[in-house]
Amino acid sequence: MSGRIVVAGASMAGLRAAEQLRAAGWTGAITLVGDEPHMPYNRPPLSKEVLAGKAPFESLAFRPRASVADVEWRLGRTAVAARLDERTVQLDGGEALAYDGLVVATGMRPRRLRCPGPLAGRHTVRTLADAQGLREALTRPGARVVVVGAGFIGCEVAATAVGLDVAEVIVVDPLPLPMVGPLGELLARALLKRHEERGVQFRLGTGVQGFEGDRTVTGVVLDDGSVVPADVVVESVGSIANTEWLDGNGLDLTDGVLTDELLRVGGRPEVGAVGDVARFPNARYDGVPRRVEHWSIPTDTAKQAAKALVAHLVGGGETEPAPFAPLPTFWSDQHDFRLQSFGAPALGLADVRILDGDADGDVLAGYHTGGRLVGVVALGGPGVASAAARYRAELLKQPALTA
Repeated sequence: MSGRIVVAGASMAGLRAAEQLRAAGWTGAITLVGDEPHMPYNRPPLSKEVLAGKAPFESLAFRPRASVADVEWRLGRTAVAARLDERTVQLDGGEALAYDGLVVATGMRPRRLRCPGPLAGRHTVRTLADAQGLREALTRPGARVVVVGAGFIGCEVAATAVGLDVAEVIVVDPLPLPMVGPLGELLARALLKRHEERGVQFRLGTGVQGFEGDRTVTGVVLDDGSVVPADVVVESVGSIANTEWLDGNGLDLTDGVLTDELLRVGGRPEVGAVGDVARFPNARYDGVPRRVEHWSIPTDTAKQAAKALVAHLVGGGETEPAPFAPLPTFWSDQHDFRLQSFGAPALGLADVRILDGDADGDVLAGYHTGGRLVGVVALGGPGVASAAARYRAELLKQPALTA
């Protein structure tokens, strides 16, 4: 088998794509292009174990399967443009890579606040370099830490920071509760209580106007004009899909890369997308294309995209669309407790019921649409997390929702 597949993005999604291409029968060349100098590594520990100094990089690196030992890695290189009609990807420096098949796996980058004030002292958490720089700042004794954004990363960083030798940790968010978007009010209130009991302070219902300081941040200016003193600021205000390099090809890039149920992009069977950057329909729910930034999605999307791409390239004819129905899964370790989720709780926020325990202790909540369970979230220790896992089979049996 001759030809080459270029995988743009050499993080977890890119690695899983290469592995699944081999599993699907592709024996031709595979080239992975990634802007970081590192081989693929596990990102969730960056906001927890790495910040806490409990995990060296060697423990984060994935061990690639033997099937991808012969792939070509172009690390420290960035895909800056693509000409899909010509089947080429241009790298920084001007080199153009010709391909027979292309996998888009360029992922996300942190959104930054566009506020007046100095940049020094402001951090994000996405890469190993980000986490290493933030750890150095957090380990300065007596640091005053402000986390902007009370989502997954913001809450994890706050939980890690309060366990270090810092003076205080304050979380700022314009929403009334932490993680209320994915969890709903019931568990968000329970989460807030747990964080406050462990020393995290919150300024909720307010945004950020700017930052004080000459060269380095010394304070965060809130919407009401008050100033929160800060030596370290962590910006956790969402992500932006890395899709600019695909501009000019007539693709829908409004929120990531729009795909069909086979993860094909723009009606082109030779181009697929995987991981966080892919906006795909999920037959398990309503078929509305969505991006899903959960740890399980790179593997799920890579399997589907690789089968379709290889079937097209080896001349096996058009692949009949098979229902793509992954079950999203996430977990988030904060302080001494865990959030564990299966399914799509965000689709059932209007009908949240306690399935086990109570909000003041370990609790398991079910999320429903039209009376049907579509997701579960556990908050607490190992026992309640295991209880959530027992609902996985029930969720997998659920028929597809209608739009």
